[in-house]
Amino acid sequence: MTLSQALESGNPPEQLSGPLWVFPPNRDCDGGTAWWLGCDPEPVLIDCPPLTTTTLEVLKQLASGRTARILLTSREGHGRVRAFQDALGWPVLVQEQEAYLLPGLTSLDSFADQHTTAAGLRLLWTPGPTPGSCVVFAPDPWNVLFCGRLLIPVAFVQLAPLAHRRTFHWPRQLRSLQKLRQWIPSDSRPVLASGAPLGPLRGEKLAPWDAWKSQANQ
Repeated sequence: MTLSQALESGNPPEQLSGPLWVFPPNRDCDGGTAWWLGCDPEPVLIDCPPLTTTTLEVLKQLASGRTARILLTSREGHGRVRAFQDALGWPVLVQEQEAYLLPGLTSLDSFADQHTTAAGLRLLWTPGPTPGSCVVFAPDPWNVLFCGRLLIPVAFVQLAPLAHRRTFHWPRQLRSLQKLRQWIPSDSRPVLASGAPLGPLRGEKLAPWDAWKSQANQ
């Protein structure tokens, strides 16, 4: 039996605008959310979506023959990354604190504090939710901040940092938020794409930059 024969069919991702897609909740990641950004020359899959035949088919179509890269924002988003790499052959990039959690991947790269991809996306290490948490900033023309589990939807178009039983280090998470505000260009004000469950957004997928302003000033 092949991998595709063993998988559920699943639901397709939703296209939000141009090259930006959001996937259905992934139960392998506690209901977390994965994203696709079809940037050239290297599109990216940010965190792992549900492993279904539909997901694999759509990812191949979206890649259009290009080799995409899988960016993992924390251990909460790893999902079934090995199976995705086996099926698609795409390299994986993760912050170095969590690379040890992924032994055996055929192409695994890591970074320390910051990294810039071939398409100009910028990654920043933001420990707190997990030791190797990071965010991904896609500057213009996309202007999106993929914030992983650093900021979690808590109400309609409102995100906040939350401490829970899986939180690695709460004070470091708050310091990471301060670091993030200094790192993002002051005139960018990107929309926020969380890697956590999006249910509290009540149908919305993205939140405005100001959705976490009060929390970031704590």
